Amino acid sequence: MSVSFPIFIITALFISIFEPNLLSSLKSYIPIFLGLVMFGMGLTITFDQIKQVFLNPKWLITGLLLQFTIMPITAFSLAKLFGFSEELLIGFVVLGCCPGGTASNVIAYLSKAHLPLSISLTIASTFLSLFLTPLLVFILIKEIIDFDILALVKSTFWIVIFPLIDGIILRRIFIKKIDLLIRFFPKFSELMIALIIGIIFSVSSDLLKEVTITFFLAIVMHNLIGLSLGYCISQYFNFPNNVKKTISIEVGMQNSGLGIALTLIHFGKLASLPSAIFSLWHNLAGLFLIFLWKKK
Repeated sequence: MSVSFPIFIITALFISIFEPNLLSSLKSYIPIFLGLVMFGMGLTITFDQIKQVFLNPKWLITGLLLQFTIMPITAFSLAKLFGFSEELLIGFVVLGCCPGGTASNVIAYLSKAHLPLSISLTIASTFLSLFLTPLLVFILIKEIIDFDILALVKSTFWIVIFPLIDGIILRRIFIKKIDLLIRFFPKFSELMIALIIGIIFSVSSDLLKEVTITFFLAIVMHNLIGLSLGYCISQYFNFPNNVKKTISIEVGMQNSGLGIALTLIHFGKLASLPSAIFSLWHNLAGLFLIFLWKKK
Protein backbone atom coordinates (compact mmCIF):
# COMPACT_ATOMS: atom_id res chain seq x y z
CA MET A 1 0.00 0.00 0.00
CA SER A 2 1.38 3.40 -0.95
CA VAL A 3 1.37 6.42 1.34
CA SER A 4 -1.07 8.12 -1.03
CA PHE A 5 -3.97 5.73 -0.26
CA PRO A 6 -4.69 7.00 3.31
CA ILE A 7 -4.30 10.56 1.99
CA PHE A 8 -6.87 9.91 -0.74
CA ILE A 9 -9.32 8.46 1.82
CA ILE A 10 -8.84 11.27 4.37
CA THR A 11 -9.34 13.86 1.62
CA ALA A 12 -12.51 12.15 0.38
CA LEU A 13 -13.93 11.93 3.94
CA PHE A 14 -13.02 15.58 4.57
CA ILE A 15 -14.92 16.63 1.43
CA SER A 16 -17.89 14.40 2.34
CA ILE A 17 -18.16 16.12 5.75
CA PHE A 18 -17.82 19.75 4.64
CA GLU A 19 -19.22 19.53 1.09
CA PRO A 20 -21.49 16.45 1.18
CA ASN A 21 -23.57 17.56 -1.82
CA LEU A 22 -20.46 17.61 -4.00
CA LEU A 23 -19.86 13.86 -3.54
CA SER A 24 -23.45 12.70 -3.08
CA SER A 25 -24.21 14.09 -6.54
CA LEU A 26 -21.79 11.46 -7.90
CA LYS A 27 -23.59 8.43 -6.41
CA SER A 28 -25.07 7.40 -9.76
CA TYR A 29 -21.53 7.16 -11.15
CA ILE A 30 -20.37 4.51 -8.65
CA PRO A 31 -21.06 1.63 -11.13
CA ILE A 32 -18.96 3.46 -13.74
CA PHE A 33 -16.10 3.97 -11.29
CA LEU A 34 -16.19 0.28 -10.36
CA GLY A 35 -16.38 -0.71 -14.03
CA LEU A 36 -13.24 1.32 -14.77
CA VAL A 37 -11.48 -0.41 -11.89
CA MET A 38 -12.53 -3.83 -13.18
CA PHE A 39 -11.24 -2.91 -16.66
CA GLY A 40 -7.88 -2.00 -15.16
CA MET A 41 -7.82 -5.29 -13.25
CA GLY A 42 -8.42 -7.15 -16.50
CA LEU A 43 -5.25 -5.54 -17.84
CA THR A 44 -3.27 -7.18 -15.04
CA ILE A 45 -4.67 -10.72 -15.48
CA THR A 46 -3.29 -13.43 -17.77
CA PHE A 47 -5.09 -16.48 -19.13
CA ASP A 48 -2.68 -18.72 -17.19
CA GLN A 49 -3.89 -17.16 -13.92
CA ILE A 50 -7.52 -17.82 -14.85
CA LYS A 51 -6.65 -21.39 -15.77
CA GLN A 52 -5.06 -21.85 -12.34
CA VAL A 53 -8.40 -21.07 -10.64
CA PHE A 54 -10.25 -23.76 -12.60
CA LEU A 55 -7.48 -26.29 -11.96
CA ASN A 56 -8.05 -25.75 -8.22
CA PRO A 57 -11.87 -25.81 -7.82
CA LYS A 58 -11.54 -26.47 -4.08
CA TRP A 59 -10.48 -22.82 -3.63
CA LEU A 60 -13.65 -21.60 -5.31
CA ILE A 61 -15.93 -24.10 -3.55
CA THR A 62 -14.45 -23.31 -0.12
CA GLY A 63 -14.89 -19.57 -0.61
CA LEU A 64 -18.51 -19.93 -1.72
CA LEU A 65 -19.44 -22.29 1.11
CA LEU A 66 -17.93 -19.97 3.70
CA GLN A 67 -19.57 -16.90 2.11
CA PHE A 68 -23.09 -18.30 2.38
CA THR A 69 -22.72 -19.91 5.83
CA ILE A 70 -20.45 -17.75 8.01
CA MET A 71 -21.88 -14.34 7.10
CA PRO A 72 -25.65 -15.11 7.34
CA ILE A 73 -25.31 -17.08 10.60
CA THR A 74 -23.00 -14.46 12.13
CA ALA A 75 -25.33 -11.61 11.14
CA PHE A 76 -28.37 -13.33 12.69
CA SER A 77 -26.47 -14.30 15.86
CA LEU A 78 -25.04 -10.82 16.46
CA ALA A 79 -28.39 -9.11 15.92
CA LYS A 80 -29.99 -11.49 18.44
CA LEU A 81 -27.07 -11.15 20.89
CA PHE A 82 -27.29 -7.36 20.93
CA GLY A 83 -31.10 -7.35 21.06
CA PHE A 84 -31.65 -5.19 18.02
CA SER A 85 -35.10 -4.16 16.87
CA GLU A 86 -36.89 -6.23 14.26
CA GLU A 87 -36.00 -3.80 11.44
CA LEU A 88 -32.30 -3.77 12.31
CA LEU A 89 -32.27 -7.56 12.70
CA ILE A 90 -33.79 -7.91 9.24
CA GLY A 91 -31.22 -5.45 7.88
CA PHE A 92 -28.34 -7.41 9.38
CA VAL A 93 -29.62 -10.72 8.04
CA VAL A 94 -30.18 -9.38 4.52
CA LEU A 95 -26.64 -7.95 4.56
CA GLY A 96 -25.23 -11.29 5.74
CA CYS A 97 -27.04 -13.18 2.99
CA CYS A 98 -25.69 -10.97 0.19
CA PRO A 99 -22.88 -12.14 -2.14
CA GLY A 100 -19.33 -10.78 -2.18
CA GLY A 101 -18.89 -7.15 -3.17
CA THR A 102 -16.99 -5.68 -6.11
CA ALA A 103 -14.83 -3.59 -3.77
CA SER A 104 -13.33 -6.87 -2.52
CA ASN A 105 -11.65 -7.29 -5.91
CA VAL A 106 -9.88 -3.96 -5.50
CA ILE A 107 -8.74 -4.83 -1.98
CA ALA A 108 -7.54 -8.23 -3.26
CA TYR A 109 -5.56 -6.52 -6.01
CA LEU A 110 -3.96 -3.93 -3.72
CA SER A 111 -3.08 -6.54 -1.07
CA LYS A 112 -1.46 -8.80 -3.69
CA ALA A 113 -3.97 -11.60 -3.14
CA HIS A 114 -5.12 -13.98 -5.91
CA LEU A 115 -7.03 -11.54 -8.13
CA PRO A 116 -8.48 -14.06 -10.65
CA LEU A 117 -9.83 -16.14 -7.74
CA SER A 118 -11.26 -13.01 -6.10
CA ILE A 119 -13.10 -12.02 -9.27
CA SER A 120 -14.29 -15.61 -9.86
CA LEU A 121 -15.71 -15.74 -6.32
CA THR A 122 -17.47 -12.41 -6.72
CA ILE A 123 -19.09 -13.46 -10.00
CA ALA A 124 -20.03 -16.97 -8.79
CA SER A 125 -21.47 -15.74 -5.46
CA THR A 126 -23.47 -13.04 -7.25
CA PHE A 127 -25.15 -15.56 -9.53
CA LEU A 128 -25.73 -18.02 -6.67
CA SER A 129 -27.31 -15.18 -4.67
CA LEU A 130 -30.20 -15.08 -7.15
CA PHE A 131 -31.75 -17.99 -5.25
CA LEU A 132 -29.55 -18.38 -2.13
CA THR A 133 -30.08 -14.86 -0.74
CA PRO A 134 -33.93 -15.04 -0.69
CA LEU A 135 -33.77 -18.64 0.57
CA LEU A 136 -31.37 -17.84 3.44
CA VAL A 137 -33.33 -14.74 4.46
CA PHE A 138 -36.52 -16.81 4.60
CA ILE A 139 -34.84 -19.61 6.60
CA LEU A 140 -33.39 -17.18 9.19
CA ILE A 141 -36.20 -14.65 9.66
CA LYS A 142 -39.20 -16.07 7.77
CA GLU A 143 -39.39 -12.98 5.57
CA ILE A 144 -39.87 -13.27 1.80
CA ILE A 145 -37.87 -11.02 -0.51
CA ASP A 146 -37.72 -11.07 -4.27
CA PHE A 147 -35.13 -9.92 -6.79
CA ASP A 148 -35.29 -8.02 -9.99
CA ILE A 149 -33.21 -10.90 -11.34
CA LEU A 150 -32.69 -9.39 -14.78
CA ALA A 151 -31.46 -6.11 -13.28
CA LEU A 152 -28.95 -7.93 -11.05
CA VAL A 153 -27.63 -10.02 -13.94
CA LYS A 154 -27.31 -6.91 -16.12
CA SER A 155 -25.46 -4.91 -13.46
CA THR A 156 -23.10 -7.80 -12.76
CA PHE A 157 -22.34 -8.11 -16.46
CA TRP A 158 -21.75 -4.41 -17.13
CA ILE A 159 -19.89 -3.59 -13.90
CA VAL A 160 -17.79 -6.75 -13.50
CA ILE A 161 -17.70 -9.13 -16.45
CA PHE A 162 -17.72 -6.84 -19.51
CA PRO A 163 -14.95 -4.43 -18.45
CA LEU A 164 -12.90 -7.31 -17.04
CA ILE A 165 -13.00 -9.28 -20.31
CA ASP A 166 -12.16 -6.12 -22.26
CA GLY A 167 -9.09 -5.59 -20.11
CA ILE A 168 -7.93 -9.21 -20.45
CA ILE A 169 -8.30 -9.12 -24.25
CA LEU A 170 -6.61 -5.73 -24.56
CA ARG A 171 -3.64 -6.97 -22.53
CA ARG A 172 -3.27 -10.00 -24.79
CA ILE A 173 -3.35 -7.85 -27.96
CA PHE A 174 -1.19 -4.94 -26.80
CA ILE A 175 0.88 -6.66 -24.11
CA LYS A 176 4.05 -4.64 -24.80
CA LYS A 177 2.30 -1.30 -25.30
CA ILE A 178 0.33 -0.98 -22.07
CA ASP A 179 3.07 -1.36 -19.46
CA LEU A 180 2.73 2.30 -18.45
CA LEU A 181 -1.04 1.91 -18.05
CA ILE A 182 -0.59 -1.19 -15.87
CA ARG A 183 1.92 0.63 -13.65
CA PHE A 184 -0.53 3.51 -13.26
CA PHE A 185 -3.45 1.27 -12.33
CA PRO A 186 -2.76 0.70 -8.59
CA LYS A 187 -2.79 4.46 -7.98
CA PHE A 188 -5.99 4.80 -10.01
CA SER A 189 -7.63 1.99 -7.96
CA GLU A 190 -6.69 3.72 -4.71
CA LEU A 191 -8.23 6.97 -5.96
CA MET A 192 -11.45 5.26 -7.08
CA ILE A 193 -11.92 3.40 -3.77
CA ALA A 194 -11.29 6.60 -1.79
CA LEU A 195 -13.82 8.44 -3.95
CA ILE A 196 -16.43 5.69 -3.49
CA ILE A 197 -15.90 5.73 0.31
CA GLY A 198 -16.41 9.50 0.29
CA ILE A 199 -19.60 9.19 -1.79
CA ILE A 200 -21.01 6.47 0.48
CA PHE A 201 -20.21 8.54 3.59
CA SER A 202 -21.90 11.65 2.18
CA VAL A 203 -25.01 9.72 1.07
CA SER A 204 -25.29 7.92 4.43
CA SER A 205 -24.58 10.97 6.62
CA ASP A 206 -28.25 11.34 7.64
CA LEU A 207 -28.21 7.77 9.00
CA LEU A 208 -25.15 8.29 11.23
CA LYS A 209 -27.27 9.73 14.07
CA GLU A 210 -28.94 6.30 14.36
CA VAL A 211 -25.62 4.53 14.94
CA THR A 212 -25.01 3.48 18.55
CA ILE A 213 -21.81 2.01 19.99
CA THR A 214 -23.33 -1.49 20.15
CA PHE A 215 -24.61 -1.19 16.59
CA PHE A 216 -21.20 -0.17 15.28
CA LEU A 217 -19.56 -2.92 17.34
CA ALA A 218 -21.87 -5.48 15.70
CA ILE A 219 -20.92 -4.19 12.24
CA VAL A 220 -17.22 -4.46 13.06
CA MET A 221 -17.59 -7.93 14.57
CA HIS A 222 -19.57 -9.19 11.58
CA ASN A 223 -16.84 -8.07 9.21
CA LEU A 224 -13.91 -9.25 11.36
CA ILE A 225 -15.44 -12.67 12.02
CA GLY A 226 -15.87 -13.18 8.28
CA LEU A 227 -12.33 -12.05 7.52
CA SER A 228 -10.80 -14.12 10.35
CA LEU A 229 -12.69 -17.36 9.74
CA GLY A 230 -12.13 -17.10 6.00
CA TYR A 231 -8.39 -16.88 6.59
CA CYS A 232 -8.17 -19.48 9.38
CA ILE A 233 -10.22 -22.13 7.55
CA SER A 234 -8.14 -21.57 4.41
CA GLN A 235 -5.03 -21.99 6.52
CA TYR A 236 -6.43 -25.26 7.91
CA PHE A 237 -6.70 -26.54 4.33
CA ASN A 238 -3.13 -25.38 3.72
CA PHE A 239 -4.03 -23.12 0.79
CA PRO A 240 -1.31 -20.87 -0.68
CA ASN A 241 -0.87 -17.54 1.10
CA ASN A 242 -2.41 -15.42 -1.65
CA VAL A 243 -5.44 -17.75 -1.75
CA LYS A 244 -5.86 -17.47 2.04
CA LYS A 245 -5.89 -13.70 1.75
CA THR A 246 -8.38 -13.83 -1.12
CA ILE A 247 -10.88 -16.09 0.64
CA SER A 248 -10.60 -13.96 3.78
CA ILE A 249 -11.42 -10.81 1.80
CA GLU A 250 -14.22 -12.38 -0.21
CA VAL A 251 -15.95 -13.88 2.84
CA GLY A 252 -15.64 -10.72 4.94
CA MET A 253 -16.68 -8.13 2.34
CA GLN A 254 -20.37 -8.19 1.36
CA ASN A 255 -22.22 -6.59 -1.54
CA SER A 256 -23.63 -3.91 0.73
CA GLY A 257 -25.05 -2.01 -2.25
CA LEU A 258 -27.36 -4.93 -2.94
CA GLY A 259 -28.20 -5.07 0.77
CA ILE A 260 -29.21 -1.40 0.74
CA ALA A 261 -31.37 -1.87 -2.36
CA LEU A 262 -33.19 -4.95 -1.02
CA THR A 263 -33.90 -3.50 2.42
CA LEU A 264 -35.10 -0.15 1.06
CA ILE A 265 -37.48 -1.92 -1.34
CA HIS A 266 -38.86 -4.45 1.15
CA PHE A 267 -38.34 -3.19 4.72
CA GLY A 268 -37.66 0.58 4.92
CA LYS A 269 -34.81 2.99 5.56
CA LEU A 270 -33.88 1.83 9.07
CA ALA A 271 -33.39 -1.75 7.84
CA SER A 272 -30.89 -0.40 5.26
CA LEU A 273 -28.68 1.03 8.03
CA PRO A 274 -26.54 -2.13 8.56
CA SER A 275 -25.67 -2.31 4.85
CA ALA A 276 -25.04 1.45 4.62
CA ILE A 277 -22.61 1.52 7.57
CA PHE A 278 -21.02 -1.80 6.55
CA SER A 279 -20.28 -0.34 3.10
CA LEU A 280 -18.17 2.35 4.74
CA TRP A 281 -16.55 0.14 7.39
CA HIS A 282 -15.50 -2.82 5.21
CA ASN A 283 -13.53 -0.56 2.87
CA LEU A 284 -11.69 0.94 5.83
CA ALA A 285 -11.05 -2.56 7.19
CA GLY A 286 -9.72 -3.53 3.76
CA LEU A 287 -7.32 -0.60 3.97
CA PHE A 288 -6.05 -1.93 7.30
CA LEU A 289 -5.65 -5.43 5.81
CA ILE A 290 -3.54 -4.04 2.96
CA PHE A 291 -1.32 -2.28 5.51
CA LEU A 292 -1.09 -5.37 7.75
CA TRP A 293 -0.18 -7.79 4.97
CA LYS A 294 2.25 -5.28 3.49
CA LYS A 295 4.08 -5.12 6.86
CA LYS A 296 4.15 -8.92 7.14
